[in-house]
Amino acid sequence: MSGITYIKGDATAPQGKGAKLIVHVCNDLGGWGKGFVLALSRRWPEPEAAYRRWHRERASNDFGLGAVQFVQVGPYLWVANAVGQRGMRRGSNGVPVRYEAIDTALGAVADRAQELGASVHMPRIGCGLAGGTWSRIEPLIEKRLTGRDIPVTVYDFD
Repeated sequence: MSGITYIKGDATAPQGKGAKLIVHVCNDLGGWGKGFVLALSRRWPEPEAAYRRWHRERASNDFGLGAVQFVQVGPYLWVANAVGQRGMRRGSNGVPVRYEAIDTALGAVADRAQELGASVHMPRIGCGLAGGTWSRIEPLIEKRLTGRDIPVTVYDFD
């Protein structure tokens, strides 16, 4: 039994009261331009600008697999840019998703969610362009987030 709430809707318009964190998975190459990030960029310019700056200045910060950048986009709303994808293409090395990195990133998300008293909202992270499977991602969310009594809503786009 999952502690995750599944709804049809848009993860860029999270439902409910109180502080909210929207989580999505980014690649480790600095690329932003396909998938869920397009919906984020249509709503707010800050997550993309912050991610690109974070990548550009990576020699002097924590940018890399498993890292998370929290970008405030509203009074009680943050976007978590979680680096959980090696590269952007499927190929001889398999799919870009890195489950260990997503697991690490979700730990950081849980810490921030608890600090903020926030619920967590996301699409099915790691399962689109990153090529992951939900059956491997869902247990990570349950262990890192719902296992710490952090409310999680997963949005399936209509």
